[in-house]
Amino acid sequence: MHAIERLVAELEAEHAAKGTLRRGDGPYVAPEPEPTVLRFPGKALLLPGGTFLVSDTTRHQLAELAADGESVVRRIGSGARGFADGSAGTARFNEPQGLALLDDGSVVVADTVNHALRRLDLATGEVTTLAGTGRQWWQGSPTSGPAREVDLSSPWDVAWWRGRVWIAMAGVHQLWAYDPAEGTVAVTAGTTNEGLVDGPGAESWFAQPSGLAATPDRLWLADSETSALRWVEPDGSVHTAVGTGLFDFGHRDGAAEQALLQHPLGVTALPDGSVAVSDTYNHALRRYDPATGEVTTLATDLREPSDAVLAGDDIVVVESARHRLTRLRLPEEAVKVPEVAHRTRREATEVAPGRLRLDVVFQAPAGQKLDTRYGPSTRLLVSATPPELLRSGEGAGTELSRALELDPSVPEGVLHVSAMAASCDDDPSNEYPACHVHQQDWGVPVRLTETGTDRLPLVLAGMDA
Repeated sequence: MHAIERLVAELEAEHAAKGTLRRGDGPYVAPEPEPTVLRFPGKALLLPGGTFLVSDTTRHQLAELAADGESVVRRIGSGARGFADGSAGTARFNEPQGLALLDDGSVVVADTVNHALRRLDLATGEVTTLAGTGRQWWQGSPTSGPAREVDLSSPWDVAWWRGRVWIAMAGVHQLWAYDPAEGTVAVTAGTTNEGLVDGPGAESWFAQPSGLAATPDRLWLADSETSALRWVEPDGSVHTAVGTGLFDFGHRDGAAEQALLQHPLGVTALPDGSVAVSDTYNHALRRYDPATGEVTTLATDLREPSDAVLAGDDIVVVESARHRLTRLRLPEEAVKVPEVAHRTRREATEVAPGRLRLDVVFQAPAGQKLDTRYGPSTRLLVSATPPELLRSGEGAGTELSRALELDPSVPEGVLHVSAMAASCDDDPSNEYPACHVHQQDWGVPVRLTETGTDRLPLVLAGMDA
């Protein structure tokens, strides 16, 4: 018996003897969930006709939504948890996640808790099983062979790349691939050890890979537990763009080697060669540009984004904890296909020596206000590399604006800025308002010039007026 079971048994015996144990149902009744078209959706796919296919995960279904991302066209799956092939109305899934379009026009589905890959015929709605037995892989089980005879382990996402369906096998910290021509599955990268190790596929380590995106020359992946963005080369070697290990996470923009993510679940290839990362526990959409080696934030105040899909010049984000799809406009540079690929270094911001006004811009989202019930709701921390760059203004404070004094004898450096603001629902009648913490770190390269700006605005939320 486990320790917690022993404790429960001891408490039950003690309170039964005292007469203080009340058996039966408790008085608490959970509120009915708010009805929504989706319930904790996982992944999305833009179909050739302009509609969206979404894994409606906790309803154990796939939902096809109209181009507006809201209206239900049809549902695939009975809605009952299970593992059964059949028509759209009788087939059963078990918390499906990843979706990928195949060359024949069908869709492969990562049926996560069934430990299987399923195939959806878009024309008929018929569901069949491609790979997996319904049992979870365990140490010592085969890692290759006929697809219907090999156990899988929590496949979380799928992508069609270089003639095979690549599988983010989150349960065993590996990448696998399904070969439709041969009808087989096999491990392609990872040792089952949990961690972040690059190198040849057979020697690499992952930690719950959960999102995939294919381009002609790279397979991008979101490695959730290491809060990392990584990629696989055509030769099978594994590389890391952002992230350093299991215990390094946060929200920091800037150079990729210093940037931080927090448990990303999705990655989306953008037209310009950069990628968008669904930075789930930071409630943000981030962008990594291989040409500059920089990480930026595209959007915040998203509730646990788990995936995103391109729709023209827009990106449609799966907001899992808001149970919806949210359409955002991509910045112009992200949708422009470059004529020539080249690597550039991020230009430093030219600032005037002496006094520099630092303004962290924060506007509470609509329907919210700053939370001042328990004291200051904002915090600002400033430092510099080298430290001599700042004559004054370093350290922590509660105001989001601050006067900095830059030493004219230090020609360039980096300002490190960390800001936080807490906001709550602005409804006086609500005794328990929902509150949100907005936090971001910046590393801002600066160069001192006489013609430089004397104000440095950094946007935490809202717009700089």
